[in-house]
Amino acid sequence: MSRIGKNPITLPAGVEVKVGPEIIVKGPLGTLKTAAHPAVKVAVEGQSIQVSKIDGAVNGGAMWGTMRANLSNMVTGVSKGFEKKLQLVGVGYRAQAQGDVLNLSLGFSHPVAHKMPAGVKVECPTQTEILIKGSDRQQVGQVAAEVRAYRKPEPYKGKGVRYADEVVVIKETKKK
Repeated sequence: MSRIGKNPITLPAGVEVKVGPEIIVKGPLGTLKTAAHPAVKVAVEGQSIQVSKIDGAVNGGAMWGTMRANLSNMVTGVSKGFEKKLQLVGVGYRAQAQGDVLNLSLGFSHPVAHKMPAGVKVECPTQTEILIKGSDRQQVGQVAAEVRAYRKPEPYKGKGVRYADEVVVIKETKKK
């Protein structure tokens, strides 16, 4: 039995859910859609969503908690939103947001321009901080991973693009 799947999802004020072959969640920050899994039943009861597995369905137990977690992330996304914070560590490493393009100077011979997908916004409070915001948790995390992949933190000096809460273990240099 899934402990996560049993818990109902409470809907905050201003969030609407429509259940059909496709589940649509509307809120103040946008609209998110997902396909309903055939082994899971989703029901809206007042101001909460109840997820249950269909008996005898293949992968019903496996998808029960997953579907509930995805729906909970969708409700949180359209009401509060998600954000990832990145830091640039290194001399001359800078970031600048211009509309939906993030311009990065990461020590290459050329500047890197990363275009943001629809639904994701980027801000640069300082030249070495990047804030990626959006209502879709998966999309925000994917964009943050793509930006980090341009220059991952290296293990000897720790230079590169890292998550704000990431701890980089620094290696000791080679001795003669």
